[in-house]
Amino acid sequence: MVRKTGNRKVAVVGVALSDCGKVDGPTPYALHAQAARRALADSGLDRSTIDGFASAGLGTLAPVEVAEYLGLRPRWTDSTSVGGATWEVMAAHAADAIAAGHARAVLLAYGSTARADLKAGRRTANLSFGARGPLQFEAPYGHTLIAKYAMAARRHMHQYGTTPEQLAEVAVQARANAGHNPEAMFRTPITVEEVLSGPMIADPFTKLHCCIRSDGGCAVLLAAADLVPDTAKVPVWVLGTGEHLSHSAMSEWADFTVSPAAVSGRLAFERAGVRPEEIELAEIYDAFTYMTLVTLEDLGFCAKGEGGAFVEKGRLLRDGELPVNTDGGGLSACHPGMRGLFLLVEAVRQLRGEAGERQVRKAGGRLPRLAVASGTGGWFCSSGTVVLGRD
Repeated sequence: MVRKTGNRKVAVVGVALSDCGKVDGPTPYALHAQAARRALADSGLDRSTIDGFASAGLGTLAPVEVAEYLGLRPRWTDSTSVGGATWEVMAAHAADAIAAGHARAVLLAYGSTARADLKAGRRTANLSFGARGPLQFEAPYGHTLIAKYAMAARRHMHQYGTTPEQLAEVAVQARANAGHNPEAMFRTPITVEEVLSGPMIADPFTKLHCCIRSDGGCAVLLAAADLVPDTAKVPVWVLGTGEHLSHSAMSEWADFTVSPAAVSGRLAFERAGVRPEEIELAEIYDAFTYMTLVTLEDLGFCAKGEGGAFVEKGRLLRDGELPVNTDGGGLSACHPGMRGLFLLVEAVRQLRGEAGERQVRKAGGRLPRLAVASGTGGWFCSSGTVVLGRD
């Protein structure tokens, strides 16, 4: 069942976060470096082993500038940038490269001071500002990123009867999971009523339907199977991956109730040789509550239109039927920008049994064996899905 393209199997051998939350001092480069050093230490490998590097979202030549800052001279690199799905897509590319023999160990690193930059006026939150290309035709009408997600959520509500209370359940359960995570920014429990009564941001999203703003970074190190005996931790194998692009302009999106995870998820599960019902925990990009709900549908955990009912009754909790976003997700733990790499870090920690109080355990105290991480970019513009396993 272990993914094997070419001649080599691929495992995640090191993961780490940088300082996260409110980080006013360090630069994004410093957060990249901090996360990278910690992930390397986690792996037990020597820095000289790293011959591949992937990064996006920082600098004019992202992987070149960041690699230089880290003191790396990789022979393989990737700078794919498709929003929040970037890191699952990069992980897929890195796994293919390692399996084909183009690299032995590839480091994925990310760092952002989004919260600090907004606070200091160094950036704007409006992605449509100064838009060119297709986006210029929507920008004059006020189509901010959140408005695009809100329209999609409203369509799902109209078509399938999904309720504001069901969307609120996603936020409530994410916060409950964050309560077990000492690194989460927000840990105080919230109720459905509190979510619904909050300030309206973009109908139907109130403030607590939306991700938090934070600073932070993380890193993931993937390596060929022949390096695994030299690593310090139990390997987590890359079993299957999938990626898919959908649209940029909202007018080109065929169905607001179907995300590109419907394709990336199917491909990842087929390539891994597993079914959605075998997955024991899911880490899903959750900039807004609707993202979690519709991605669960599109990954095949429930039928289309049944996401509202699926997220009820605590199903997403750490000890629920399908634990989702066990660290608290972007809604409560951290969201410094392109959060997709954090999904891989949390999935690996859970499969290793290193998640502390928030650790998922199955019947008899068994650690989970299979997890999925699915990232979404833009406004459901892109998706990358990775199936991971201990066996």
